[in-house]
Amino acid sequence: MIGSLLRSPFAQTGGKRAPQVGVICPSLAAPDVELMDAARQGSKAAFERLVARHQQAVRSFLRRACGSAADADDIAQDTFLAAWSGLWRYRGGASVRSWLCGIAWRKHLDFQRSRRRSAAREAAQTAPDNDGEPIDARMDLTAALMILPPDQRAAVALCLGADFSHAEAAEVLGLPLGTIKSHVTRGRARLTEHLGGSHDGV
Repeated sequence: MIGSLLRSPFAQTGGKRAPQVGVICPSLAAPDVELMDAARQGSKAAFERLVARHQQAVRSFLRRACGSAADADDIAQDTFLAAWSGLWRYRGGASVRSWLCGIAWRKHLDFQRSRRRSAAREAAQTAPDNDGEPIDARMDLTAALMILPPDQRAAVALCLGADFSHAEAAEVLGLPLGTIKSHVTRGRARLTEHLGGSHDGV
């Protein structure tokens, strides 16, 4: 459970701000902004409510980006821990969901870089990613996403799979709005062609 791993969100901030004592956690129905304010003041309960509210969106995005449920769940755990320790970085301009998915995307990129370095050191993988292996015509949509380049795959996963707006996806991925629109259009077309059918969502 995420709660058993959480530490003070200000433990690594060099004493920039100390959590307040006796912070009251808002109700379960409280909007994200109230829960975030309480979490930033040191309320673990408020942060856990934010995690409960948004963890499905984060995990679904990561599973589509990674192509592996196990890897996605590990990265999601790292995401929430990083969010907890870095609550002071949240400035309020983005939605909490977008902010969490942005952290998840950066953690995913870190994970992929680490995996590539390990593979290179061990010489376990020398073939290029696209090595011409036969593709099962019955491949499910999550697996099919892996044919797309990482940025394009992430844009499709957010906009078509998680109902993010193009603007929200641009904020999460740190890409121009026009690039996101292009990624989604081209990614959808490529998936449709690859799967031999029509898919309105991911």
